[in-house]
Amino acid sequence: MTANKILVTLGVVFTVIMMSVFTVSETEKSIKFKFGEIMKSDYKPGLHFKMPFINNVKKFDSRILTLDSSPERFLTAEKKNVIVDSFVKWRIGDVTTFYTSVAGDTYQANVRLDQIIKDAFRSQFSKRDIKELVSTDRRAVREALIANTASAAANLGIEIVDVQVKRIDLPKEVSQSVYSRMEAERARVAREFRSQGSEAAERVRADADKQKEIILANAYRDAEVAKGQGDATASEIYAKAYGEDIEFYAFYRSMAAYKETFANSGNLMVTEPDSDFFKYFKKMK
Repeated sequence: MTANKILVTLGVVFTVIMMSVFTVSETEKSIKFKFGEIMKSDYKPGLHFKMPFINNVKKFDSRILTLDSSPERFLTAEKKNVIVDSFVKWRIGDVTTFYTSVAGDTYQANVRLDQIIKDAFRSQFSKRDIKELVSTDRRAVREALIANTASAAANLGIEIVDVQVKRIDLPKEVSQSVYSRMEAERARVAREFRSQGSEAAERVRADADKQKEIILANAYRDAEVAKGQGDATASEIYAKAYGEDIEFYAFYRSMAAYKETFANSGNLMVTEPDSDFFKYFKKMK
């Protein structure tokens, strides 16, 4: 056998071997066919064998894919339109079903899945009003959407990983009405708070006025008591002084009276010259 024949034989053998094996990576799912009929699909990652010219293999991406839907209008429970922007995370679950239902075409899978998701959104949004959709926990909506679409998606060989709402907008014709109602509600709450604040302020002022009157009354009472005690002490001192030297006490009282009477240069008194008021003036002559 010549060298050329050996090389040709080795080439043919190598080609046959290469056509008899195929590999499946961790990010792939594969189906082996026999004359167009599905033979096997549950291949694990690694090296596998097939019959040349009899079997053929098709591979599909098993990683998580994203369906980014265009914004869609949905009716709420109060018959108001909302514009919802969302996306879906999915991957191939059953590759055989995926191939038979959408021919293994990712584009066709996205089209079919998009309709399923929108039907689920329509059902969920029709049970809730705008206020609930805006303020409620979106996790409940997400879980309901996944649960309601899982069966229909499984019929396409698809496993839904996640459904998320990116944003919920109101049409312009609805926004103004909703904002007006929200503004009116906030104004009502503000008026209620102001009313409660005014009521509390009046209570505080009334209590302060009451405390003020009580404090002033107590102070006046204490002042009168102290004044009475002072007058009593003064009277006692005057009485003692009067008892010690009656003449000096009379003289001192007269001097004090003169001082008070003639405190200003323009003071004028009309009285009898020999009145008792001037008796100490007479004695000084």
